[in-house]
Amino acid sequence: MKRIDFLKRAGLGLVTAQIVACKTESVDPTSSSNSSSSSSTTTSGSTNTSCTSTPSETEGPFPTKTPSSLVQNNITSDRSGTKLTVKINIQNKNASCAGLANAIVDIWHCDAAGNYSEYGGTGMQSTNYTTVHFLRGRQVTDSTGLVTFTSIYPGWYSGRATHIHVHVYNSAGTSLLVTQIAFPEDISKIVYAQGVYASHGQADTTNTKDNVFGDGVTYEMSTVTGNTTDGYVLTHNIVVSA
Repeated sequence: MKRIDFLKRAGLGLVTAQIVACKTESVDPTSSSNSSSSSSTTTSGSTNTSCTSTPSETEGPFPTKTPSSLVQNNITSDRSGTKLTVKINIQNKNASCAGLANAIVDIWHCDAAGNYSEYGGTGMQSTNYTTVHFLRGRQVTDSTGLVTFTSIYPGWYSGRATHIHVHVYNSAGTSLLVTQIAFPEDISKIVYAQGVYASHGQADTTNTKDNVFGDGVTYEMSTVTGNTTDGYVLTHNIVVSA
């Protein structure tokens, strides 16, 4: 199946994915102890500040296969792109949105050309990256509910707006939420016009036309600050019931 065909099936797939995302799933908890020049600094986007549960979203079609083996802060590996620091705050809705300590957080996203590690060589993704694990990682939240990753600004692929996948588990390894993080389009346009992103061009899908975010990104939109010279910092609150 081609990637675009997967996306076209989202009308049924999203319903199924939401059921899957909310199922009880256990993992073994594992604790963790090239930009172009631009002088402008940009701030845009918003993040969940209302203690509203973050929506569940599909984790497919490229979820991390063995996330417990990827406990690392820097998930860049050999990928080139504009530096992105990802700061995710996990909040517990059942505790007035206090930070959830010791939660397990997995993230994954595509590279500047729109490709994922651990997959490929098929109609879904022609480039074969089945033996590498770039842009995937796991961290455990600190006492305030924060995890921080070092990565690159995600690229895009046809039919999807820019995004990062997130899977959150409690400290016992029980799945709490699978979701996705959206990006401010004004910043993505700046990033995609320069560096290694320029040859791929601008994203072909907006947040409003995206089959995942098309119902709104109020609680999935990140705040992104920075510039292409120094890199960007993404901050985002994810509210779960723990």
